[in-house]
Amino acid sequence: MRRLKGAPDVTMKPETALLHAPHVAASQFDAVHPGTYRASSVFFSSMQAWRERDWTGKSGYVYGPHGTPTTFALEARVAQLEGGNHCLVCPSGLNAIALVYMTLLKPGDELLVPINVYGANRTFITQELMSWGVNVSIYDPTDLASLHFTKRTRLVWIEAPCSMTFEYPDLPALVALAHEHGALVALDNAWGAGIAFSPFDFGIDISVHALTKYASGGADVVMGAITVRDKALYDALKLCYMRLGLNVSGPDAESVLKGLLTLSLRYHAHDRSARQIAEHLRRNGKVARVMHPALKDSVGHAFWARDCGAAAGIFSVVFDVRYKQEDVDRFVDGLRLFRIGFSWGGPVSLAVSYGKSVATLRELEGELVRLSVGLEATSDLIADIDQALARL
Repeated sequence: MRRLKGAPDVTMKPETALLHAPHVAASQFDAVHPGTYRASSVFFSSMQAWRERDWTGKSGYVYGPHGTPTTFALEARVAQLEGGNHCLVCPSGLNAIALVYMTLLKPGDELLVPINVYGANRTFITQELMSWGVNVSIYDPTDLASLHFTKRTRLVWIEAPCSMTFEYPDLPALVALAHEHGALVALDNAWGAGIAFSPFDFGIDISVHALTKYASGGADVVMGAITVRDKALYDALKLCYMRLGLNVSGPDAESVLKGLLTLSLRYHAHDRSARQIAEHLRRNGKVARVMHPALKDSVGHAFWARDCGAAAGIFSVVFDVRYKQEDVDRFVDGLRLFRIGFSWGGPVSLAVSYGKSVATLRELEGELVRLSVGLEATSDLIADIDQALARL
C-alpha cells in the first residue's frame, strides 16, 4: 500500500498511486526555453470549470489540440515577431493557408489570387475551393488594373515577392485597393519571415507564415502559423481549427521556439550569401536572367527597396535559350553542395530545376532553376556553381 501525499485517509495500491501522484508545474523555474508540455487530456478542477471552458481563450487549457503552455508560448512569440496580437500555429504552412480559406470563404464568395500563386496553394484552390462553389479570379500583382472586384469579393491573397519568379508587388497600394472594396487581405509571409518587413505596417489583415522555413531553420519540422490583430477574426479561425481537429505537438513547438532565438542572425546570413551568389550569376553568360528582388533590374525592385530591410536567401535563375531541359538537369545533378529537394530556409543549400512548368506573369525565355542558399561558406557555394556550370 502507498499513501497519497496530501490525502492521508486514502491508501492506494502501487499501480494506482503511480497514476495519481500529485503534480504541480514548476512555475518558478526560469530558463532560456519554456518547458515542453505534451497532452491530450487536460484536467479541470471542477464541473463548473469544465462548463466555463473557452476554446478560443488562452487563460486556461481545455484539451491537447486547444494548446499547451509550449504552443501558447510559440504563438505569443510569433505574434510578437510579425507585429500581430493573436497567433495560431498549424500543422503545416499549407494547412494554415487552407484554414484561412475554409474559415472565411463560403459558396458564392470570391477569392482573388495572383496568377503565379504558390503551386500547392493553387492546387488546393482548384481541387477543393472551386469544387465547393467558391469563385476565383486571378490577377497580375504588378498591375493593379488587373484586380477585378465584385460584390462577393471577400478575400485578396498576396505573395511578396511572387512565388518562383520573385516579382515584388506594391503592397500598400494592393492592400488599400482591397480594403476600398471591402475585402480582407491575406499575405503569404514565409519569404519575409517577420524579418524583412512587418506585414501589419501595411494594413494586412492576415499573415500566413510557413514556420517550416526560416523560423525553424533546421529543416526538421513542418509547421505553419496564422497571425492577426483582430480578436474576432482570430476567434473564427480558432473555432474552425477546433472543428477540423488540428494540433501541433509540444516537441515540434519546442523545436521552432529554439529556432526563433537565432532567426534574425540566420536570415541575414542567408540574405548576404544569396545576394553575392545572385550577383555572381548575373555576370555569367550562360544565365539569361536572375530573379531576385534586391537586384536593381528585377520587377518591383523599387517597391522592395522602399518596403523591406532584407531579403530571403532564395531566388531563381533562367538559363539562356540554347540550353534545354537535359542540359540544365545536368547542371543541377553536377552540384555537390546544393542538394536536390523541396522547401528552403534550412542550413543546407537546395536546387531544383522547374523548367518552364511554373506559372509566370510573362513567358520564360529559358529553363528556370530555383536556388535556396544555406549556411555554407559563400565562396564554396560559388565554386560549386561554377564547376557545375562548366558541365554545360
